[in-house]
Amino acid sequence: MKLSEFTKHLQSLEKIGFELPNGELVPEHFHVTEVGEINKKFIDCGGTLRNEEKISFQLWEENDYNHRLHPEKLVHIIELAQDKLQLSDAEIEVEYQAESINKFHLDFNGENFQLINTQTDCLAKENCGIPAQKPKVKLAELQNSSCSPESGCC
Repeated sequence: MKLSEFTKHLQSLEKIGFELPNGELVPEHFHVTEVGEINKKFIDCGGTLRNEEKISFQLWEENDYNHRLHPEKLVHIIELAQDKLQLSDAEIEVEYQAESINKFHLDFNGENFQLINTQTDCLAKENCGIPAQKPKVKLAELQNSSCSPESGCC
């Protein structure tokens, strides 16, 4: 989800909820402790130079049960960050503490913002010899091979 989409959703909410991938909600007393921009320049394993830009939100919760972050306050924080940091309308990445700091993509289900697990990936599969899909072997081909469980070769 891009920053503009997030802000648009915020403006229609009375309260903010972030839903973890397991369906649990981040406790209501969370704070957004950082709004920033991350620029990452790197070379993938195939030698291609890449540039990635994301907007970063860091969610944090502690024993501060008396304060709740309201949508209009978060909109104000985002507007301040846009003004001071000249943020682009990039995809949002959310950091949240579990056993380690986890990074999530963001979606919206009409009520809560959903934290979607991120995954590592090879960005140069064609240069690494990784097939797009594993080839499927037909069971009939295996049965006609010279190596079968009854042959004693395996």
